[in-house]
Amino acid sequence: MAIAPPRIQPVSAHLHSSASPKDSDHQEKKQVCYTVWMKSLVFNGRGCTVYGQDGRAAYRVDNYACRRSREVFVMDSGGKTLLKLLKKNFGVFKTWQGYSCCNNNNGDAAATMEDQPWFRVQEYKILKKEGRYNVRAVVEVALSGEVYRILDGASHKSEYRIVGTGGEVLAEIRRKQTDAGVVLGDDVLTLTVGPTADRLLVVGLVVVCGLLDRCI
Repeated sequence: MAIAPPRIQPVSAHLHSSASPKDSDHQEKKQVCYTVWMKSLVFNGRGCTVYGQDGRAAYRVDNYACRRSREVFVMDSGGKTLLKLLKKNFGVFKTWQGYSCCNNNNGDAAATMEDQPWFRVQEYKILKKEGRYNVRAVVEVALSGEVYRILDGASHKSEYRIVGTGGEVLAEIRRKQTDAGVVLGDDVLTLTVGPTADRLLVVGLVVVCGLLDRCI
């Protein structure tokens, strides 16, 4: 039984985004803002939902009643599979691999199993002097060879930044704040994606972070 998606107001009127995911080559080069709700649209399910500026669901993850799944699918609002995430056992730290399903006409994620993963995320925690983790994970984009880092935020464990090879901030996720200045709970977040970042890749990394933190 599905829950009707709620209408979530945008963070700021000057930020614009499309509610439907687009291929990387067709993305408009502008900053976009999403609202991430760490809940599934399926009743009693586990997952998360990403809303666009218009309040409509753009991406979603539904694991139903399964916890700590080793296989997770990122879909668009209509249920078409865009990414397949697989948990792999490489060494001590947790590792997730992401496979793109956007080029499959039938949306069949199984067709990507023999392909090279689009990206790989490895948990890589480095303690700072004050006892907090600085680097949460390291991301390797297989096709381009780029290496990104996911850095913990300074104020709260649910906040972090995705940083590119040259240190530029590609995306940032923070707890959502209303126009009245009220900070919402840990399960309602604001995701800001920079103009040069691949939106689907960033959403995939946010989902992996939720899996690493056992929020999904």
